[in-house]
Amino acid sequence: MQKSIHSPEYQRVLAALVAMRKQAGLTQRELAKRLEREHSFVWRIETGERRLDLVEFHWVCQALAQNAGHVYQTLVRDFLKLSKSAYPEPAPMPKAADAAAPYPGPRK
Repeated sequence: MQKSIHSPEYQRVLAALVAMRKQAGLTQRELAKRLEREHSFVWRIETGERRLDLVEFHWVCQALAQNAGHVYQTLVRDFLKLSKSAYPEPAPMPKAADAAAPYPGPRK
């Protein structure tokens, strides 16, 4: 498995972040100011020099007035289009009644 920062999926994340910033009409410096970070922080993220973690992703989306959950869902759909065979179909979410059932213990 390759490092995620070099994957096509991560490149989509970076492209989405740049597009959202430009759509908001912000420069990298302006976004950095909103994030209360140095201007190179945004540059390093957008160029892939620095990995963006999940919490930072949320903060960047928030600074760009975007719903992080919606952005993530859109990205995941793009990831699945990139490689259907690389990702198994997600398991169905348990129903509320199933989630409340006691743990049956390990299977034998």
